[in-house]
Amino acid sequence: MKYIKQATCALPFFLFGASAHAELPASVTTAITDATADVGTAGAAILGVVIAIVAFAWIRRVLK
Repeated sequence: MKYIKQATCALPFFLFGASAHAELPASVTTAITDATADVGTAGAAILGVVIAIVAFAWIRRVLK
């Protein structure tokens, strides 16, 4: 009985989930792609700064 309740609760997600897909305009897709590139660039810059700080701290520790 518990399985039937779980299955009936999950049924609307499978039935109506496919109808929720809509095609986005090309401008939205382009904006998302550009934002992804910007986030990747910012992430690489932040990672580079963190690595430089850690390397500097490691070198200072070795020299002491």
